[in-house]
Amino acid sequence: MAAVAASVPVDGIAATASVPASKVQASKEPASKGPASIVVLGDSLSAEYGLDRDTGWVALMRKRLAQSAPDYNVVNASISGETTTGGKTRLPAILARVRPGVVIVELGANDALRGIPLTLSTSNLGAIIESSQSAGAKVLVIGMRIPPNYGPDYAEHFFQTFAELAKQYRTAYVPFLLDGLVDDPSLFQADQIHPTAAAQPHMLDNVWPALKPMLKDAQ
Repeated sequence: MAAVAASVPVDGIAATASVPASKVQASKEPASKGPASIVVLGDSLSAEYGLDRDTGWVALMRKRLAQSAPDYNVVNASISGETTTGGKTRLPAILARVRPGVVIVELGANDALRGIPLTLSTSNLGAIIESSQSAGAKVLVIGMRIPPNYGPDYAEHFFQTFAELAKQYRTAYVPFLLDGLVDDPSLFQADQIHPTAAAQPHMLDNVWPALKPMLKDAQ
């Protein structure tokens, strides 16, 4: 597969987007009882697809926070294959259980893979942001790109949707989680879709500048 395809964070048809919210990473991430917590609501790019446990960018973020903002708990509520509809459906229970101070939203690319209308994806993402903000959380929107073979107009509209949502709801914003990676096939697994463990620190570095100002006492 051409390297450009690596910019598509999508999962196979066998991906399990129906895992109950109560079972998401339950064994290693206890629910937070206070406001100093971060929820990552994402798909396979945030769910350590194809990686050893605790090597993904979210786990690396947890380790960095232990040094710079130790009061924060991180709950990774990401599921491989997740769509914006699935994320919107699961979110209320997650917000009630965790009561996060920050919600990081990394969803949308699987919608494009499955041909879900962009208007629906945009509406779902808006609802996710609104629900998070209504619960008292700050929101960080992570944008994605899709290859031009989807049509250059659609691909650009898809990419701009994340920026428009971030502007509309005044959220923090990361334009592209895989920025700086897609031209290097060695940083992707055999499917040329999912990044390797070696790529995860770079992904975190793409997120950190937007996340850091949202945190209390971050160095």
